[in-house]
Amino acid sequence: MAIKYAQIGCGRISTNHIKAAVANKIDIVAVCDVIPEHMEAVLAKHGLENDTSIKRYTDYKEMIAENKLDLVGISTESGLHAEIALFCIDNGINCIIEKPMAMNIADADEIIRRSEEKGVKVSACHQNRFNIAVQKMRKALEEGRFGSISHGSIHVRWNRNRDYYTQAPWRGTWQQDGGALMNQCIHGIDLLRWMMGDEIDEVYGVTKQQFHDYLECEDIGMAVIKFKNGAVATVEGTTNVYPKNLEETLYLFGENGTVKLGGKSTNAIDVWDFADGIDSEENAGFFEQTENVYGNGHTSLYHDVIDAIENDRAPYVDARAGKRALELVLAIYKSAYEGKAVKLPLTECSTMDFVGRFDK
Repeated sequence: MAIKYAQIGCGRISTNHIKAAVANKIDIVAVCDVIPEHMEAVLAKHGLENDTSIKRYTDYKEMIAENKLDLVGISTESGLHAEIALFCIDNGINCIIEKPMAMNIADADEIIRRSEEKGVKVSACHQNRFNIAVQKMRKALEEGRFGSISHGSIHVRWNRNRDYYTQAPWRGTWQQDGGALMNQCIHGIDLLRWMMGDEIDEVYGVTKQQFHDYLECEDIGMAVIKFKNGAVATVEGTTNVYPKNLEETLYLFGENGTVKLGGKSTNAIDVWDFADGIDSEENAGFFEQTENVYGNGHTSLYHDVIDAIENDRAPYVDARAGKRALELVLAIYKSAYEGKAVKLPLTECSTMDFVGRFDK
């Protein structure tokens, strides 16, 4: 069947969604943004500015009322993700939701509940799971080549300056965004939790606002995580690296294997050592060329969701995966706020619980 698609939110990341929709040859029916110029700008990037078959809307509810849609991409400010997703789900529309899927546990749970109740497919847009280097690591893990896992870590060492936040005033706010961990580092946090076995016992976190005193939220966060399988992990996420993005690196250490994924967005293999020695020469030094830190994964994620719709299966990165990444970030926030370790699962927690955290 021809998938009828609409894009809700046409800001910075939306070009990756439109590119993925075009690459997967789905029917782009409409785009929506409260600022009309944003719609025209993103369509122009893909040579679609003169395509009169693509309708433009400033109200997503009006767009949904007037069009029969199979799939929407949601990339508004983060604080609106859950509200829009739930409206789409209630109207039977499958969703790809940019990270974070929601800003609190209750909304994430409701997205899962309603989507399963209505048989609607929801994918959290953690596209880096589709990076070639990440897939190679995952395959080795699933084949048992690491043996027992000792520990792992994620380091997201990036730069975001005042201009980035001035472009969109919702950034760096507790209600609409969160800080470095929730916005920039959640992809790496998702990968770490996924690779380490998902089930977490407790988290101890520290967050600080070092250089971005014009924001509400943190610009650096660190954490130690104890997994229920006995493995331990660390998180370092920051936007304080001078003068530009440095790296996003994921380490995994097992009794029979060590892998370090590097590059700007876990798109390279810096270290690949296994006791079996099967493919060391092939994989050591592997590098996937990307246009930016968002990588190439959106196109693969869209392909997977389209297949999930057509074959009535769960997406590779489903809503429960989105909740797990959100939960870990919130747990770090909660631990840092309370000054003590936090047990998982979290039954309730919201970014709004931390309003005033860094007020001077």
